Amino acid sequence: MNATTLEKMRKMKFFGMFRSFKTSFESGRKEDYTADEMIATLIDAEWDDRQNRNIERHLKNARFRYKAVLEELNYHTDRNIDKNLIMRFAECQFIDKHENILITGSTGIGKSYIASALGHQACSQGYRVAYYNTAKLFGKLKMAKADGSYLKDVAKIERQHLLILDDFGITPLDGPSRAALMEIIEDRHGKSSTIITSQVPVNKWHDVIGEKTVADAILDRIIHEAHRLDLKGESLRKKSENSPELTRI
Repeated sequence: MNATTLEKMRKMKFFGMFRSFKTSFESGRKEDYTADEMIATLIDAEWDDRQNRNIERHLKNARFRYKAVLEELNYHTDRNIDKNLIMRFAECQFIDKHENILITGSTGIGKSYIASALGHQACSQGYRVAYYNTAKLFGKLKMAKADGSYLKDVAKIERQHLLILDDFGITPLDGPSRAALMEIIEDRHGKSSTIITSQVPVNKWHDVIGEKTVADAILDRIIHEAHRLDLKGESLRKKSENSPELTRI
């Protein structure tokens, strides 16, 4: 009877229940449960299993650059990181409120790590997240224009609760990249959140985007009521190369 029940659970893809029930009767603990307790145990096991698989799927789809966690963040005073602010971000209310986060600072200071850590945190809470290197994203979208998959790619970006654009502004935007950014930001404005990291100060982004009218429209949607993190200090990457015991984050 137990074997038949397990087989039905497996075929119905109740993998959490399957493992919990199999463990309980193999260990002889099944008799210790009342009927209500056994049902509750099986339901909890299935719930946890589905939640974990959902998180794993979100993490895989996000394609993060770093496997980053907020618990390992370095809050040294010379980095200008407000721990209380980061902890508020960790609650992901900024996503529910459709707010943006702009992270700026010199190269190697930890911008991408913080953005990725916030993205991981969002995935753990069930949000859909996509991470892109900005230059590579625009290159991909140019190719998508040629092969007819552009609308599909842009629609996928629009569906994400949180979009992370890393290394924005490394080079000035050309016409197609500027148009793609305008479309992405317009689609997401007031409906979802974006984290942007950049070595370029926010007050120089207008020059990066180019074409005044379009730049004004994009920046108005990005910057309005956005949270800002302006990181300070020396490159953590250089520090770690010179002193391997130092953290990079």
